[in-house]
Amino acid sequence: MLYGDNAVTLELGFGVLFPLALLAILFALGVPVWISLGLAGLGMLWLTGVLPLSLLGESLFNGIDAFALIAIPLYLATGDALVRSGLSNKLLAVADATMGSFRTGAGSSTTLGCGFFACISGSDAAGCAAVGRITYPRLVEKGYPPPYAAALIAAGSCTGILIPPSIAYIILGLVLGVPVTNLFIAAAIPGVLVLIGVMVTNVVINRIKGFENSHLGFSFRHWLNVVWDAKYALSIPTIILGGIYSGIFTPTEAAAVSVIVTLIIGFSTKKLIIQDISKMLESSAKVNGIIVPIIAVSLPLAQALALVEVPQAFVSMITHYTTSPVTIIFLMLAVFLVAGCFMEATPNIVILAPIMFPLAQAIGMNDLQFCVFMITSLGIGFITPPLGLNLFVIAGVTGQPILPIAWAVIPFVITMTVIALMTAFIPWLSIWAF
Repeated sequence: MLYGDNAVTLELGFGVLFPLALLAILFALGVPVWISLGLAGLGMLWLTGVLPLSLLGESLFNGIDAFALIAIPLYLATGDALVRSGLSNKLLAVADATMGSFRTGAGSSTTLGCGFFACISGSDAAGCAAVGRITYPRLVEKGYPPPYAAALIAAGSCTGILIPPSIAYIILGLVLGVPVTNLFIAAAIPGVLVLIGVMVTNVVINRIKGFENSHLGFSFRHWLNVVWDAKYALSIPTIILGGIYSGIFTPTEAAAVSVIVTLIIGFSTKKLIIQDISKMLESSAKVNGIIVPIIAVSLPLAQALALVEVPQAFVSMITHYTTSPVTIIFLMLAVFLVAGCFMEATPNIVILAPIMFPLAQAIGMNDLQFCVFMITSLGIGFITPPLGLNLFVIAGVTGQPILPIAWAVIPFVITMTVIALMTAFIPWLSIWAF
């Protein structure tokens, strides 16, 4: 039901506007995200008095005292172990054997390889770096222009936060109180759609530009041999997704099991040594050390915004001007796309989700549908300047300048935007299992 004319109006005082303005200024100055959010939250609590400052420490601790958050470093460690043990090469070999015989085989297998990695690490940047190092030289050798080859890898790697298990969905579930397992199930079809969309876009561009024309025939025997050779590598995503979707594991338990299985495989094949464990833990801790402080300091800010009724007032203001679900969906999409250009997914989730969620409910959007729509829209931000994390990662891996890659990635941005709108207008894509 839409909010009526008698709903709360958007009347924000100095205690709300000043911290929000301070937050924008700190972001513009390049101050670390967790410091900016922490100062804004502290300022809002102090100026509005909605919560005693004495409870701030308890609020920070309670915000990250969540079982689901343990999954984040575990999935990161699994992805790292996958690369160090050489199992990632096996997955890419399966992708190549599956798609390599098509006319655009190298590009399609690269995209499928990104999808395989997404089923394990839950991170865009990790997948982009791992897949890019292996597939970029081959794409260029096949005839792809270097900027376009880099753009294809960056776009395919966006599936890292779209295909479960996804760190973004874990954080969103924590912020909105939605079960992470349900989010993983809801995200399955839209995530695969994005993967297929990137693949099809590459095929169309190849038809127009003629970058690649593979003449290799498909051999079922060869495919079986490659799959058998990659049986240990394929067991990792099978354990994660199979365990979660069957109800055997929670997402966190699946992450723990996947780390153990990957380490066992790595040590048994002598691809890993004891010294690798400390390096894996260090790498996982570095990424986790960026994410968790942002979550911790963002939740008090979100609580303060809720207590001063900013989300309700925002909904009332929007629905005062329009009650059209179509218009509101396009408005939310615009907000997510713009936010994705300037901030990473984690701060966008913890800031925007509590504000946009009531607006989605006001137009009758299902909770799971909104979550999938939001993450799919924010995922586009990984390949849109000026932030575009995947663009910077792949530029560092390939040595290509950012600007040509950004131009080459435009068709993929359009495709992903269309799929994001499909998740907003076709509820079945995300709620088919519920």
